[in-house]
Formats: sequence, C-alpha cells, structure tokens
Amino acid sequence: MATNPALSQQHALAIANHAPSMGRKFVERIREWRRRSRSRRDLMTLADRDLWDMRLSRGEAAHEASKPFWKE
Repeated sequence: MATNPALSQQHALAIANHAPSMGRKFVERIREWRRRSRSRRDLMTLADRDLWDMRLSRGEAAHEASKPFWKE
C-alpha cells in the first residue's frame, strides 16, 4: 500500500499545529496537581480554629489531605 506524501505532510502539519496547545494543557495540568498537593499539605498544618472557620472537621481535613494529587 503506497502512502500519499501530501496526506502525510498534512497530518504532520495538523500535529504540529496542536503541539503548542497540548504543551500548554500539560503545563496547566502539572500546575493544578502541584497546587492541589500544596493545598492539601497546608490544610493539615491549620489549627482546629482555622478549620472550624472553614467549616471543616479535623477528620474532613485529613480525608481531603489523603487524596492523591491527581484527584479533585
């Protein structure tokens, strides 16, 4: 089966055009994961009064903090 060079070139261009947005999405996802990880770690350093102000129990905070960074 012969390949069509023009079709291959179009395919390559289509991939190249998507690469920047794919790269941006990847970077955004990594940033979101880091934000979640940091937030969950910080949550466990809060005093009970601070958690109370946020309407969270220590158990709820621990549950949230135990989630893997990739889960919302």
